[in-house]
Amino acid sequence: MRLFALLIILISLTGCGGPRAVLGLDAPAGRGPSSTETIYLATTRARSDDVRLPYSAGRSMALNFARFEIGIPENHVAGHVEKTGRTPDPARHFTARAYQPIDGRKQFISQLNAALATRAPEDREIFIFVHGYNNNFADSIFRNAQIVHDYNINAVALHYAWPSGGALPLYVFDRDSALVGRAGLAETIEIAAKTRANRVILVGHSMGAYVVTEALRDLAVTGRRSSLDRLGGVVLAAPDIDVDVFQSQVRDIGTLPKPFTIVVSRRDRALGISRRLTGGHPRVGSGSDIAMLQDKEIGVIDASDIDGGRHNVFASSQTLMDVVNNSDLMRNLLRDDQMGAPPTVIADSATVVEGAASLVIFLPARILGGMANAVTAR
Repeated sequence: MRLFALLIILISLTGCGGPRAVLGLDAPAGRGPSSTETIYLATTRARSDDVRLPYSAGRSMALNFARFEIGIPENHVAGHVEKTGRTPDPARHFTARAYQPIDGRKQFISQLNAALATRAPEDREIFIFVHGYNNNFADSIFRNAQIVHDYNINAVALHYAWPSGGALPLYVFDRDSALVGRAGLAETIEIAAKTRANRVILVGHSMGAYVVTEALRDLAVTGRRSSLDRLGGVVLAAPDIDVDVFQSQVRDIGTLPKPFTIVVSRRDRALGISRRLTGGHPRVGSGSDIAMLQDKEIGVIDASDIDGGRHNVFASSQTLMDVVNNSDLMRNLLRDDQMGAPPTVIADSATVVEGAASLVIFLPARILGGMANAVTAR
């Protein structure tokens, strides 16, 4: 009964109690979406015969590849994924407008290279997104399209979908699936590293962050460091990772990709529930030990006071979107560009970024030291 009660609370906290998303590949023709986003897919979900959801919660030991066109509806509100549990209306809901399976790694790399070639040199990047717990396939790929659209990401979007059960009671199943999915993400990173991309960015949300750190560890301990070193940045948003487990993973990974940034919130009540479900151990995304993260050369974005500090604040916060889209300072921080960032006030080992009064940036120790030296030299 206690577990059931926790799950009921979790429904209200995560906003996942509504209908599961439906892709809409069988949606009738009619008024179309206002725009579309191309999303490339690598997944360890098993193929399904259901045209409404071609990838199931089943686990595949081999990667499947595809290309999707995801329609953004006319009524889209930034930060939201407009969805329905029935046949979607492309004018009102996120909808898959096209689906093309891709046969094997070689063809997948060729298509990624073709997409990169259509972009300006500065935009020849690959953006890999890894979804979190309690996502069916449509939920996860729609969230990826929403982030790419709302953050104006010009990179080639590559969605890594691991086999989440897509149901609230399946938390333990999802934890096991995250471990099963790490090898597929490691292979996906290797594939991205073989393309002509100038830069590969990796973003994981919630339990997807656990998949990310496990994949990085897998690459490091199996001698595939060259692919790991091709990463030009890693962001973990609200990572649902035990703090002790994370420190063990970082030891095994060794030198982390730079920049390595974590979005935390002390108000993330979903991670509070996760902590109770896992024996009371603090989660990295709760921001319980920011000093430890700084010492490991990790930058921290504390979004506790941004738009409620909810579990999905990284994807839903209009404030955060405005900062990232319009602030040269934030772009420099996320690119680890010390020389481009203006002088910042250092207090209590934290740096407050002006222009976003409620957003706090905790810079890695090496940058704090370099900035302090620069201030002293003046």
